Amino acid sequence: MQGVVKVYDPRTGIGIIVCDDGRSEVLLRAGSLHGSIFRTLRQGQRIVFDVDDSTGRAFAHTVRIGSDGY
Repeated sequence: MQGVVKVYDPRTGIGIIVCDDGRSEVLLRAGSLHGSIFRTLRQGQRIVFDVDDSTGRAFAHTVRIGSDGY
């Protein structure tokens, strides 16, 4: 999935991503960047990520830079 960082707090590791498909939002929780090359994100940054919605709420993980398929 692809999207743009709406907000990210580097102190807590919590943020929100606006998805390209339908403008839905996915949450970044503390530890979402674990295993990623990122240490922090900035507002407006385009990222590619996987979604885990097994808890009933969509959370991003496996965050990567750029756009898939372009």
